[in-house]
Amino acid sequence: MITKKEMSETIKKAGLAGKCVCGHASLKSFGEIKGGAEAVIDAFLENNCTLMMPTHSWNYMVHPPEGQRPERNGMDYSARDSFAAGKNIVFTPETNDIVKEYMGAVPAALLEYEGRVRGNHAIASFTAVGPFAAELIRHQSPMDVFAPLRELAEFEGFVVLMGVGFTKMTLLHLAEQMAGRNMFIRWANGPDKKPLAHECGGCSEGFDKFEPYLGTLAKEVKAGDSRWRIFKARDFLKKAARVIQLEPEVTRCGNKGCLRCEDII
Repeated sequence: MITKKEMSETIKKAGLAGKCVCGHASLKSFGEIKGGAEAVIDAFLENNCTLMMPTHSWNYMVHPPEGQRPERNGMDYSARDSFAAGKNIVFTPETNDIVKEYMGAVPAALLEYEGRVRGNHAIASFTAVGPFAAELIRHQSPMDVFAPLRELAEFEGFVVLMGVGFTKMTLLHLAEQMAGRNMFIRWANGPDKKPLAHECGGCSEGFDKFEPYLGTLAKEVKAGDSRWRIFKARDFLKKAARVIQLEPEVTRCGNKGCLRCEDII
């Protein structure tokens, strides 16, 4: 079993104390952990970190309105039933809704923290707690989905993969945008309950192919059974964007029929 105290020591050892961190975590990767998901969050907060995590909520998506259906948008517009869940609901940053089965237990727990700050994006929000939470999140909006990650880089922050790989790393979507790619458009109800365009990333299932290019940038530590890989956001973004420009196919997943990969490339 790993304890919060032991995890706190890992954070200090990794040089993350007092830093802004975007975390992607598999709680199962730790093995047995005393205190569960909250122990992970508390270990960062007790080290004066600002911890940010993606807290996506795809259940707010609605079908695109007539006349707003761009080409090469990574979606089949005829699949009407796929975007019906959000028809009668409106997102606000105060809600704690999250796709927990995909995002994981730690982001779900983060949303419950007093003083947490959630971005204004119905589909792909980020949430942060800690000293600079408001500064990291403040500029996220429906058509600026990755603003929190840009702020993370400006704050000389880090991305920590806790028992997960590059397929969970949202920073690579920002790298795609920096490389010149247009993000996709999805829709969710605005405050007036009418469909509002939201910028979103694409498929990440092929992102493990970045390993030969970017893996050497990682600093590695262990927390219990969890392998942590730590990347400085600013340096990682610059190199990742260049890799995408030179090797566009690096992002393509193994599904030959993936419309999102085809369209974004």
